[in-house]
Amino acid sequence: MFNSPVAVIIESSFVEPIGFTPFAAWPGGEEPHGTFVRRTPVLDDTATRTVYVHGLGGSSLNWTDLMGLRMAASPGIALDLPGFGRSAPASRHTLDAHAASVVALIEAEKCGPVDLVGNSMGGAASILVAAHRPDLVRSLTLIGPALPGQRLRVEHLPIVLAGIPRV
Repeated sequence: MFNSPVAVIIESSFVEPIGFTPFAAWPGGEEPHGTFVRRTPVLDDTATRTVYVHGLGGSSLNWTDLMGLRMAASPGIALDLPGFGRSAPASRHTLDAHAASVVALIEAEKCGPVDLVGNSMGGAASILVAAHRPDLVRSLTLIGPALPGQRLRVEHLPIVLAGIPRV
């Protein structure tokens, strides 16, 4: 057996809480840096902003309900990466190009450091943002990040889990 902590990944379906009403899509528009962006209202000017980055085939609409649930604690900003949702196609569709779009958004909003949330391909782009521009990222949350060429092996788990605070 293992002498160190082991992660257990459980796949489950989301069950809506009793009384939960889905939110309507947040209003948005095309930004000068070329991407389509949706925002929740800012209820507290001092609150850290959360930037949401969708996965492959997704859009800013993937985050509507989560943004609504978190709006009081953290105003949300979700972008359509170039070539997805309502954003125009880009000349390059690489993780570096997507990361550059996220950086451009955070810089244009002048709201960093932000809480950065990425799903799938958006998680991979978010990792690049955090690695190359740590000054823009307060925290990084990854939901099923796509990590091409990277395989997490069991012997790496103690290293990964060492950075997680104990409850």
